[in-house]
Amino acid sequence: MATRSATKILQLKRTLFRSLKYQSSPLFQLQPRRSFLYSLSAYFRESTNSSRSFNSCSYSSLSEESQVPTAIDYRSVLPEEKYHRLANSTIHDLLEKLEEYGDSVEIDGFDVDYGNEVLTLKLGSLGTYVINKQTPNRQIWMSSPVSGPARFDWDQTAQAWIYRRTKGDLVKVLETELEQLCGKSINLSST
Repeated sequence: MATRSATKILQLKRTLFRSLKYQSSPLFQLQPRRSFLYSLSAYFRESTNSSRSFNSCSYSSLSEESQVPTAIDYRSVLPEEKYHRLANSTIHDLLEKLEEYGDSVEIDGFDVDYGNEVLTLKLGSLGTYVINKQTPNRQIWMSSPVSGPARFDWDQTAQAWIYRRTKGDLVKVLETELEQLCGKSINLSST
């Protein structure tokens, strides 16, 4: 009987850990996770006479008050047509200004390329920036050799692409990093 109970507990722990590895996905809904954890904790309380097996699962770090950002339905936030207009405008403005910037700095391997809705800025040995659209999320993604990957959402109030985690503005982040890497300031703002 004890072995059977231990096997069930082990299977439930595996199920819990498999489900939790998807919690960072933007499509993951907070409410289903709460329901699952709630059901799991009830099962453990009912099926075991002691709390020792459940404590090893460290449920305390997964409390219902955890501060996981809720998933956003980007389709309701920014209609696709408006998203494409804003994202395309931003990326094309960046392309033009980065090409001009390349003429004013002396960086071996400086190259700006745009194709398949992906803007690539190569800075030779300093690294490469990749900026592209992510239509399902209504975001612009940027991979930076300085700050790493970031996902920018359109902020209607600020009229800018903002990284929710740091509140950084795409254009300002890029301006700051390029000045740091290339030693020359750049104005990427459209105005």
